[in-house]
Amino acid sequence: MRIEQLTKEFPGKARNERVRILDRLTFDIYEGEFVAIVGPSGGGKSTLLSILAGLEPKTEGSVQLNGQEVTRPDPQLGVMFQEYALYPWKTVFENVEFGLKYGPQKYSKEERRERVQYHIELVGLKGSEEKYPHELSGGMKQRCALARLLANDPEVLLMDEPLAACDAQTRDILQEELLRIWGQNNEPSKRKTAVYVTHSIEEAVFLADRVIVLGQRPATICDIVSIDIPRPRSLEDRLNNSEYNRYQQRIWSLIKDAAISATVAKNE
Repeated sequence: MRIEQLTKEFPGKARNERVRILDRLTFDIYEGEFVAIVGPSGGGKSTLLSILAGLEPKTEGSVQLNGQEVTRPDPQLGVMFQEYALYPWKTVFENVEFGLKYGPQKYSKEERRERVQYHIELVGLKGSEEKYPHELSGGMKQRCALARLLANDPEVLLMDEPLAACDAQTRDILQEELLRIWGQNNEPSKRKTAVYVTHSIEEAVFLADRVIVLGQRPATICDIVSIDIPRPRSLEDRLNNSEYNRYQQRIWSLIKDAAISATVAKNE
């Protein structure tokens, strides 16, 4: 995926005013790579992800997937948000099946059943197939949303703070589970490409191969930090490996002033 000179502006309060959110971002996302995006609150991270997904138009620049311009939602771009977005009247099985049943690619009933069951088991929800969303914990709902995303077999996973609503313990567990499901034990060529927006520097360093650090609005790229920590990674490694802390300190030093400014402006 290639992003070049990407710029996004919104109408301001005054007549003819334009407010620039993203300012000429240029970077690549490589096949099988896990990329995290961090930056100060309100800096345009979610807007960037929406543009990559074809859900939000850009003002200038280019977003390309396999040499083709991204201008609208595409089955090869799977999106997962903080909100679970599960259909409350459908079971876990039916929620995971939805895209297979009504999407552009046609599957037989048996093919759907096999794909749905495989992904339900992959995310650790075996035995919960007939439960409804109100019967699930927050972590189980997010596992269901992840299974639905993966069942459609997109080329790129675009995730906007999918674990932000989870409590701290559940979030830690699901971070490690996400790496397992993503395929950190596999060769890079057998992994999905993943782009992950988060406010948590700790989470970004643990999950990602590279962290794209955005500055204060209008957001430019402060740095792209390669996380040279071997895979597979585990929570135990994170607690005992000082390299994680070194990367966290480096990224925090890049965004500290912008993050403080954003917090002060939000509270005024």
